[in-house]
Amino acid sequence: MVKRPTIHDLAAAAGVSVATVDRVLNRRLPVREDTALRVVAAAEQINFHATGLLRQRVKETPKRNFGFLLQKKDHEFYRNFGAALVAATREASSVQGRAVVEFIDEIVPSTIAQRISDAAQRCDALAVVAVDHPLVNEAIKRAGKPVVALLSDVAAPERAGYISVDSRRAGRAAGWTISRLAKQPGKIGILLGSHRYLSQELAEVSFRSYMREHAPQFQVLEPLVNLDDARIAYEAVVDMIATNPDLVGIYAAGGGAEGLVQALRDEAAGAKIIAVCNELTATTRSALIDGTIDLVLDTPIHDIARRAVDIMARATSGERWDMVQTIQLPANLVISESI
Repeated sequence: MVKRPTIHDLAAAAGVSVATVDRVLNRRLPVREDTALRVVAAAEQINFHATGLLRQRVKETPKRNFGFLLQKKDHEFYRNFGAALVAATREASSVQGRAVVEFIDEIVPSTIAQRISDAAQRCDALAVVAVDHPLVNEAIKRAGKPVVALLSDVAAPERAGYISVDSRRAGRAAGWTISRLAKQPGKIGILLGSHRYLSQELAEVSFRSYMREHAPQFQVLEPLVNLDDARIAYEAVVDMIATNPDLVGIYAAGGGAEGLVQALRDEAAGAKIIAVCNELTATTRSALIDGTIDLVLDTPIHDIARRAVDIMARATSGERWDMVQTIQLPANLVISESI
């Protein structure tokens, strides 16, 4: 009796590992097309029993270019988020995905709109971090490709999905933290990246709502816009401390946490001002440990990346993508004792 070729025989004939053959056969992880074709050719040569299934697997897995437009390449958070999106695209089993990650350094609607239009020419689907503005919404409408809003929503009804942290819960968590930890009532400052980030606007509204309901003895100041720029945030916080001697708390609902941390350290204000900001980075981790800030609302970037890629893969597979999928995840609440 002739021995039937095994998966080990196929791997040897194709010059790849058994794990690679398994990935082609079971579509566990994407495999380069030339490698997959080599496995199929070897299967045909040795008369491997599952050759037909291997041919089908290679044929069934479509190639897709997924574009990701993020903000501020010099921000550690966005660099980490970009890496998570690349990994999620690579690991998607339903497509042979290629991630195209680009960064937009200006929070300017016309610039963002143009970048969306340009990327739509090169990619099968897009996921973007963008401010809400008529120019941006029009670019999404005209893209002709599925577009997923990341981290902050936009008003364009044509978007294919929206994935973010639950901003309402984040804002109320910040209010709970500052009102409970502040040693006495006083003023509380708010930092926003832009009023046109709908997620930040909702976080601010929710923060104020919590304070009105549970801590009316505190006075919440008007928000200061820092364009997610650490230098602008630094100057805003220094001025806030100088002009409000009874300042007891700061909630940074957007970016610029590095500027907040540096200002609190330079003004030796970390002990008397309760500070809450977003994203666990090297800077905010250090600030948590030394007590400069008190709570970080961290975005679960890997979960968001996987869900974004899943929506994009399904939207480019022929499924309807005019039915918007909204996914809001809780932020990871990080304090000094949890890192």
